[in-house]
Amino acid sequence: MGWVADVFGPERLKRLPGPAAIGHVRYSTAGSSNLKNAQPITATTARGPIAIAHNGNLTNAEALRREMEQDGAIFQSTSDTEVILHLLARAPAGPLEDQLAQALGRVTGAYSLVLLTPDALYAIRDPHGFRPLTLGRLHDAWIVASETCALDLLEAQTVREVAPGEILAISAAGLRSFKPFPAAERLQCVFEYVYFARPDSVLWGRTVHRVRKALGHQLAREHPVEADIVIPVPDSGTGAALGFSEESGIPYELGLIRNHYVGRTFIEPKQGIRHFGVKVKLNPVRETLEGRRVVVVDDSIVRGTTSRKI
Repeated sequence: MGWVADVFGPERLKRLPGPAAIGHVRYSTAGSSNLKNAQPITATTARGPIAIAHNGNLTNAEALRREMEQDGAIFQSTSDTEVILHLLARAPAGPLEDQLAQALGRVTGAYSLVLLTPDALYAIRDPHGFRPLTLGRLHDAWIVASETCALDLLEAQTVREVAPGEILAISAAGLRSFKPFPAAERLQCVFEYVYFARPDSVLWGRTVHRVRKALGHQLAREHPVEADIVIPVPDSGTGAALGFSEESGIPYELGLIRNHYVGRTFIEPKQGIRHFGVKVKLNPVRETLEGRRVVVVDDSIVRGTTSRKI
């Protein structure tokens, strides 16, 4: 466990040959933060080895887990992703696309999935489209990523979103699309625009940075104040602070400097660790702040850990 660059150094990558791969960067929403919950999760099934990685949160995972445990299933992790793997293993025999539709038809909640078998790579998005998933192209290769910035960094072409409720199968035979689920209301997680996504990504047709700036403009219109400066809580509060400054005419300043080697504090499992994380994550520029009326713009308040410490 650790930073991607530390875990997957050049030597380790050399030991991973093959025509296809999936990867996952995790923070713990369902299941504790330990190595057994790291993804991709792998299993050996009747149809061969399968690896799966998941972005989202299944709202009925615990109920499904209890049901399968009562039928004799043994789980190796506390991640909700493993629930999908067990459902897939229990699906009636047939093409994997049909088994995926059968298994995922039983879950509720948000999921964008990638699944790898010896023959194909699959990309699946829940019928509501809660979480983003994008298809890209680089020369003769297909790429699937949660954010478009991943494609930009590879100088790959963004082809389109994986549609809500769509299963894509990518193999030597090419790209195939299946839509086995009934149409559902389009729902999007607001936290993607507000916090999760990188500002240079495009989500649902709009650049994340521009959305955050627009939110800052709207905040200034709804809550005008008299102040000397506007500062962001970096980094995800920066766009909204810029928008607030532009709309209000109050100068924008950098009043808090972020240590980029400290992660997102609200996802830490223990409150003491979260408080310490804020302390080392943000340091004030005292000369900028002292004696001035300051508007502090943050992207959101989840537990209030950062807000109280600031």
